[in-house]
Amino acid sequence: MSYINTFRGTAGVGSGEAGQAQDRFGRRIAIRLEQGSQELPHDISERLRAARVRAISQRKREAGVAMALPQLAAAGIGQQFGQGPGLWSRLASGLPVLVLAAGLVCIQALEADRRANEVAEVDAALLADDLPPEAYADAGFVQFLKSDR
Repeated sequence: MSYINTFRGTAGVGSGEAGQAQDRFGRRIAIRLEQGSQELPHDISERLRAARVRAISQRKREAGVAMALPQLAAAGIGQQFGQGPGLWSRLASGLPVLVLAAGLVCIQALEADRRANEVAEVDAALLADDLPPEAYADAGFVQFLKSDR
């Protein structure tokens, strides 16, 4: 039985010097385990071999699931179950656009109403005043209003 043959290096796991240090450490452990396995009885070495095979198969299943999850998430909920985008998902994706458009229309209407009210207040003040509106256009009258009385 050989641990070295089943050992897969950690190249690519780390980067640079840290990855090389991990690789060297893993190789040293594999060599030490190989030396110690020569002294073990046959039944213990078989149990260790079976445990190693189970661990490797479990690791492969976990890696397969981990790689499949991002693909399912990127595909979207409807496509995850083999369906294309349905009617409800299309309506749900268009709903935010409709809400935004309705909000913009409401804001525009409120602003137009506010501006009309401001103009109406100025007109009402001018019409209720004793002076004619032409007096406010006269430059001399504006100077008179600015000066202290």
